[in-house]
Amino acid sequence: MGLRVGVDIGGTFTDFAVLDSETGAFEIGKVLSTPDDPVEAVVEGLRARMAQSRRTMGEIEEVVHATTIATNTVIQRKGPPTALITTEGFRDVILIGRQKRYELYDNMAGRPAPLIARDRVFEVSERMLWTGEVETALDEAGARAVARTLVAEGIVAVAICFLHSYANPAHEKRVAEILREEAPDMMISISSEVSPLYREFERTSTTVMNAYVMPGVAGYIERLDRQLRDFGTRAPMLIMQSNGGVATVETVKRFPIHIIESGPAAGVLTAARFAPAAGTDNLISFDMGGTTAKLCIVENGKPLLTSQFEVDMTHLKPGSGLPVSIPAVDLIEIGSGGGSIARVELGAIVVGPHSAGSVPGPACYGRGGRLPTVTDADLVLGYLDPDYFLGGEMKLDLAAAREAIDEHVARPLGLDVMQAAWGIHEIVTAQMAQAARAVTISCGKDPRVFALVPFGGAGPVH
Repeated sequence: MGLRVGVDIGGTFTDFAVLDSETGAFEIGKVLSTPDDPVEAVVEGLRARMAQSRRTMGEIEEVVHATTIATNTVIQRKGPPTALITTEGFRDVILIGRQKRYELYDNMAGRPAPLIARDRVFEVSERMLWTGEVETALDEAGARAVARTLVAEGIVAVAICFLHSYANPAHEKRVAEILREEAPDMMISISSEVSPLYREFERTSTTVMNAYVMPGVAGYIERLDRQLRDFGTRAPMLIMQSNGGVATVETVKRFPIHIIESGPAAGVLTAARFAPAAGTDNLISFDMGGTTAKLCIVENGKPLLTSQFEVDMTHLKPGSGLPVSIPAVDLIEIGSGGGSIARVELGAIVVGPHSAGSVPGPACYGRGGRLPTVTDADLVLGYLDPDYFLGGEMKLDLAAAREAIDEHVARPLGLDVMQAAWGIHEIVTAQMAQAARAVTISCGKDPRVFALVPFGGAGPVH
């Protein structure tokens, strides 16, 4: 028996867990993430972990990987040029969405912009009935003309979503064939494979998101798999899915939408394992990392699951985000983490959702960061030991943290540094408490009957 390795990439740190299947020996490690190329932190950190334990990469028998690369691509809108092909007359489905407003009386209430602009949505004449019968035959000449337009415009990925294709996918599959003939390198997602469910808006949104993140996820996974093998690892790599299961590299390359909540789902499953220690089967999983905080309910020892959730929500309001119709652990994720940047707006302290990440990182990391973060506030308040961060592997600069908070928060508000640090701490905690209300009270659940399981780099601190 060999080694089983778990790897989780976060916005600030990349974490490792190495289990010896034979002896049960267990080691953990943590290195700063490398946002320009996340593969670098994984490979170098894993090699260092192997060298420290005097093992070789060839002894690894399994690698399980959780990543937030798909989520970050959507939230930060960093996807490549992507297009949508849909049934004639349905060009504006993702633009219109649902008419119900998530804030009925707020005239300024907005919502996330679609991942694909309207000028990249193309129509093809065809019509399928809900019974699966063909009402209007597919215009193959029109489809081929659209394919050639996509090539001319430099489109990298395309989503195909025709009306009622969940009942009969023939037209979607034929257009995909035409696209492969005209553009062999273009990445294609068809709704009858990604999310073969009724409800046009949700199905289209899910398929578009799958296409949007596909190039980035596929490229990242291929590079990581190749480098691990170059360094001597022959073990299969499995990717954590949003529903708590795992999938192969090839499956994830085709359906990256299933890893949109990869990292958070892994954390929830781990929290559920602590139910016996807490003396209850009802838990609130609270995962606060460097960039985000994730909360989920565990009832009767099992995480709550959902068949539909939203990404990039506004103020945690249902109906304000981009809908995704896939099985997933039912959790809430907000932009409150250790690296969340604090600032002053309209005479008040605001924290997040922007994060200092690992580059340049919080001011106290000494890596060039000049803006105050939650970690800087926790250090000033004495919740962190500057000489024993990461088990003593990293020293924190208390003076730099005080200076950043003083310049950007304390002086603008006429406060001393300690008061400003406490304000940052209180505000980010209140934001996470609001998320806890959203997964409990707002869902008709009494939080007093749940044990809280905090983890992640900043979870227990708060």
